[in-house]
Amino acid sequence: MIKEAMEYLLSKAGNQIHREHGQTYSTERMHLVERPTADPLVLNTLKGIVDYINENVDRRNDGSLTELIIHIKSPERVEVVKQLNDDRKREVLIQSIAWLPEFIFDRYYDSETFNIKLQSCFVQNEERDIALKVVGNIKQEAVKTYGDDGTSQSVVARTGVASVESVVVPNPITLAPRRTFVEIEQPESNFIFRMKDGPSCALFEADGGAWKHEAMRNIREYLEKELSGAMDGGSVMIIS
Repeated sequence: MIKEAMEYLLSKAGNQIHREHGQTYSTERMHLVERPTADPLVLNTLKGIVDYINENVDRRNDGSLTELIIHIKSPERVEVVKQLNDDRKREVLIQSIAWLPEFIFDRYYDSETFNIKLQSCFVQNEERDIALKVVGNIKQEAVKTYGDDGTSQSVVARTGVASVESVVVPNPITLAPRRTFVEIEQPESNFIFRMKDGPSCALFEADGGAWKHEAMRNIREYLEKELSGAMDGGSVMIIS
């Protein structure tokens, strides 16, 4: 009975703050009332970020420029954030996420689907056209592998109106998939091009992800050029 009475009195005493050895302690758990933040605008282009900053949409009440950080998080995602607030958090104003066609590397597609994917998901270049020619003319026969390195292949394909012969599959192959924002040049990189019975085709990435650094560098150069005025004024910083 006495124990319950003491616990009741303590519960009514309210929160107590104590300081010991340079540390602050509370008798009850407290929750921070955070400063309100806006939901980010979701875009799909770099041009949208440029327009937003150049127009200074969310200008301060005194008309001065808002200090912003552009964070290039990946080849397909860029965020615009404010500096740290009093809660030590950053408010995200813009999220721009690139719209990209779907192509899955390390996966075999049937020749018809692969042909369509090469044309719709990759920038035209000489080696893409060579691969299209091989895939578009292949006969429904077994894919032959030759050579000791395990990478070179030949397939039976039409080479004329009425003739067929073994054709070497180009390997490795340099292609530029559409995998970053449309405003910048799509980075080229090396791929291992493989075929097997079916026939079916696949591409395997062979550059160790170096294309990502190039894409992010291209994004930075584009933004620096388009936002030169805001950057000269010191109101915008770009990090990646």
